[in-house]
Amino acid sequence: MKPDLAIRLLHQCRHAALATQSQPCPGYPYATAIQFVCDERHRPIFVASTLAEHSKNLLSDGRVSLSLLTPGADAAQSASRMTLLADAERIDAPDALRRRLLRYLPEAEDWLMLDFLFFRLHPKRARLIAGLGTMGWLDGNAWDSLPILNLDTEARLLRDAQSALPPSIRLLGCDGFGADWMEKGDYRRTDWSEPTTEAAALRERLLQLTPSRDRK
Repeated sequence: MKPDLAIRLLHQCRHAALATQSQPCPGYPYATAIQFVCDERHRPIFVASTLAEHSKNLLSDGRVSLSLLTPGADAAQSASRMTLLADAERIDAPDALRRRLLRYLPEAEDWLMLDFLFFRLHPKRARLIAGLGTMGWLDGNAWDSLPILNLDTEARLLRDAQSALPPSIRLLGCDGFGADWMEKGDYRRTDWSEPTTEAAALRERLLQLTPSRDRK
């Protein structure tokens, strides 16, 4: 199965259920809701307090499961959904990755002044259900072959495009598969018809983003 559908679902979602290995109750998964974003390789990253139960679990055993569902879906059984099996790693986030997280989650700036830690998920295997007859497993090495947009290049593209876009659009991020943006407090994901990491093409596509009132 091609990873495109899995990547699109990852970028549509801003929240997910994370199941960690419970330390107080060995053998039982401990599920909690998290906010996450993706790094330049489309791997989920998030921050969590050292006091959080799932942080304690992660620092003892990094084997996790992340459950995602199409945002706003009326019925889970007919929506696109994915279970991602992954290894969690605590990281010292470089400045470019930290800035990317804060574009999506500006409130995290206060958290990072406290005891919050950065974690990254390294996909091992994923089960994707994207509709009737469209389902299957993806190996983690599928992420290794995905097009990568350098974080500094992304930041430059966003900065250049933002100045030319209507003020109602606030760019959050872009990648080889699409762009994430806010419109009057609402999160939007625009998927490209064809993947690309060519800077000129991405800039042109970013400039074509339009507010809801301007769409026909």
